[in-house]
Amino acid sequence: MFPMSSLLIRVARPEDGEALAALYAPYARDTAITFEYEVPDAEEFTARIRRTLARYPFLVAEREGKPVGFVYASPFKNRAAYDWAVETSIYVAADAHGEGIGRRLYEALEGALKPMGITNLNACIAYTETPDPHLNNASVYFHEKMGYRMVGRFTQCGYKFEHWYDMVWMEKMLGGHPVPAEPVRPFDPERFQPVVIEG
Repeated sequence: MFPMSSLLIRVARPEDGEALAALYAPYARDTAITFEYEVPDAEEFTARIRRTLARYPFLVAEREGKPVGFVYASPFKNRAAYDWAVETSIYVAADAHGEGIGRRLYEALEGALKPMGITNLNACIAYTETPDPHLNNASVYFHEKMGYRMVGRFTQCGYKFEHWYDMVWMEKMLGGHPVPAEPVRPFDPERFQPVVIEG
């Protein structure tokens, strides 16, 4: 476990690519939490950071100068009518689980998305009836605690580690649904105030 020192949540930078790729690698390599097969390298992760920040928040939790988690939003669908909905993704370093970092990251993400006019948060989560070495349903339970509810399930749609996994969608309403709807505003990294949580 990391020492309980201050936690900084800030906007990701391109130079975080290497550290975030290393944090994410065990998820892709050893788990079915992500259905990605190939471990992205630092260059690919840097590109993902840049691509995301062109429109949405990509935030990093940092402790003593080292990233211990990250969270970001991406398009739910690419049709214009879906602009007010996003897909959320979150990853926390394996040896930093249980410290509330995921909750803090999601709270910061919601704080960044709400001023943009985002109304719906959607999480796509791998699901298993029988936990195995590659997947349990901890992510589902975490999202429930964060206020998400189950809205859909797809059966045996993901194949990894010689096993078929289900996938579920969970949803949280971030705001109301006014008519007419104001256009969504792009995320402005310059306006995001870093969050410092004292240990």
